Amino acid sequence: MHAQHPLSLPAQQPSSLSWLRYRWQRLLHTPTTLLGWLLTGLCGYFIVVPVVALLLDAVQVQFGDERRAAAETGAWTQYYLLRTLASPVADSLFWQPLWHTLRVASAVILIALSLGSLLAWLITRTGLPARRWFATALIVPYMLPAWTFAMAWTTLFRNRSIGGQQGWCEALGWQPPDWLAYGELPIILILSLNYIPFVILLLGNALRTFDGQLEESARLLGARPWCIAVRILLPLMLPALMSAAVLIFAKVLGEFGVSYLLGLPVNYSVLSTSLFRSIELRQSGTAAVVACAIMLFGVLSLLLDATLLREARKFVTVSGKGGQLRPHPLGRWQWPAFGLVSLLFMVSVVLPLLVLTLSTLMRIPGHFTLDNFTLDFWIGEHLGTVAESRGVLLSPNLWRAAWNTLWIVGSAALAAGLLGLLVGYVVVRTPLRPLALLLRQITFFPYLVPGIAFAAAYLTLFAEPHGPLPALYGSVILLILALIADEMPYASRAGIAAMMQLGREPEEAAQMAGAGWWRRLLCIVIPLQKGALVTGVLLPFISGINGLSLFVMLAVPSSDVLTTYALRLIDYNYLQAANAVVLLVCLLAFTGTLLTQRLTGTNLAQGIGN
Repeated sequence: MHAQHPLSLPAQQPSSLSWLRYRWQRLLHTPTTLLGWLLTGLCGYFIVVPVVALLLDAVQVQFGDERRAAAETGAWTQYYLLRTLASPVADSLFWQPLWHTLRVASAVILIALSLGSLLAWLITRTGLPARRWFATALIVPYMLPAWTFAMAWTTLFRNRSIGGQQGWCEALGWQPPDWLAYGELPIILILSLNYIPFVILLLGNALRTFDGQLEESARLLGARPWCIAVRILLPLMLPALMSAAVLIFAKVLGEFGVSYLLGLPVNYSVLSTSLFRSIELRQSGTAAVVACAIMLFGVLSLLLDATLLREARKFVTVSGKGGQLRPHPLGRWQWPAFGLVSLLFMVSVVLPLLVLTLSTLMRIPGHFTLDNFTLDFWIGEHLGTVAESRGVLLSPNLWRAAWNTLWIVGSAALAAGLLGLLVGYVVVRTPLRPLALLLRQITFFPYLVPGIAFAAAYLTLFAEPHGPLPALYGSVILLILALIADEMPYASRAGIAAMMQLGREPEEAAQMAGAGWWRRLLCIVIPLQKGALVTGVLLPFISGINGLSLFVMLAVPSSDVLTTYALRLIDYNYLQAANAVVLLVCLLAFTGTLLTQRLTGTNLAQGIGN
C-alpha cells in the first residue's frame, strides 16, 4: 500500500450548483427536447383539451338542466345521451339527421367516383383534345368554397315557398318544385360537383404512376378496352377508389354551408346543421353528444383510410416506362368525350360564377332587360335595403369583415406556419422518439375532427373561464386560436416533410463555430426552409379564407369575417350583396391558390397528367 503524499489533495468534486449551471448551458445550447415538451404542452392544451371538455359536456349536467337531469351541475349523467339517442325527440335531433347524412354521403360518393374516375382516365390515359388545359380547369371547383355553388343554385331555383326574392326560373315563368329548389337532391348535386376534382386528383395521380406496360401488353394480346378496364385498371385502382370514398365521407360529415343554405329552409337536417341548431338553442349537452358522434365517424373514416393506404402498397407496380405509355386513341368517341368534359366544366365553374356575377347586377332577379342592370349593389347609395343601405364596396361592414379576414386568418396562418416548422424541427431532431411520435400525433389530431365539431369543442372550453384563460367567446383571440389549432395538421406536415430533407451538417458547422441555438434557427434553419414556411403559411391562409363551419360557430357580428358576413346577408335575404361577397371570397381563394403554386413551384394538376 502506498502512502499518500502529504502535499497531495483529493480530487475536487464539482458542486451541485456547477452541475446545474452546466446542464442549463447545455440545454440552452441544444434545447430541442425542451422545445418539444413545450410544444407538446401547448398543442395539447389547445387541441386535445377542448375535445376532452366536449366529451365531458356530453356526460355531465350543464347549468340550467339540473331539474331535467335530476342532478346537480357537474354531476355525471346519462340524460343527454338518452335525450339524443332514445327520447321522443331523438328522431329529429339525431337519427333523422344521421340518416340524411348517410344518404347524402353515399350518393355523393357514387356520383363523384363515377364521374371523377372517368374524367381522370380521359385526362391521363387518352388523347382527349385540350387534356392539359382540362387537367387544370377541372380542379378550379376544388379551390372554391362548396357553398359558392349553393348560392348559385338558390339564385336560379329559389321559389315562393320560402319567401323573399324570387329565383331566376320563377321570374322567367316557371316555379321549381321544392324537391328541386331545396333539400336532398340539390345538396347531393352540389357536393358531388365540389368533390369530383378531389377524385380526379387522387385517381389521376394513381393512373399517372401506374405501369402502362400492363395495358399495352393486354392491348397487343387482343383485349378489348372494357376488358382492360375491368380486369386490369379497376383492381389496381381499387385502393385509391376506396380511399377517395372514405375521405369524401369524412368531408361530407363536416360540411355545413351547403346544408345550411339548401336544407334548413325545408327542415332537411344533417348532423352538422343539427349540431348548429342545438347550440343556437343553448342545448350544450345535446350538442356535445351530436358533436361526439360526428367526431367518432370522422375518426373511424380516417382510420379506415390509413388501413386502405397500407393495403394499397400490395397493388404497387414498378416500371420505368409507365409514364411513357402513348395516349389511348378515342376514335369516334373523341368529340363526345370532349363535349362531356366541356359540359362539366361549364356546369361546375362557368355557370355558377356567371350566375353569381349577373345576380349582383340585376335590380329584379331574372329580368334580362337592359334597364334592369345596375352597379348599385356594388357602389350604389341610398338603396333602401334592410341589411345595407349602400353597395357592398361602400359598406363599412364589408371592409371591417375583409380586415378581420386578413387579420384573423393571416395571424393564424403565420403562427401555424411557424409552429409547424418548429414541430417539424423537434420531430426530426429530438433524440426522444416517443416525444416525436406524441407531438406528431397531437398536431395531426384536428384532421380527425370535422370543423364544426372542433368549433363546438372550442365553444365548450373557452365560452367560460377555464384555467389560465378568461372567457374568450366573441373575441378575435378565440378565432385565431381555433384556426391555428384547426390548421396545425397541414402546417406540421409541411414542417416535418421539409426538415426531413435538411441534413444536420449546416447546424453542426455553425455550432462548432460557437453559434447558439437561436442564431442557428434564425440564420440557418429558417432561411433554408423558407419554401416550407411559405407553404405552411399560405395553405392555412387559403383554407381559412374559405372556412365557414369554424367561424359560424365562434364569430359574432363584431368579429365577422367575409364568409360569416355573407351568411348574415343571406339571413337578411339580401342576395345581391351576399353573392357579391361570395365572389370576393372566391377571388381571394383562387388568387391565394395561384400565389401558393407560384411561390412553391407546385401545381395541383401535376398529379393528373402532364
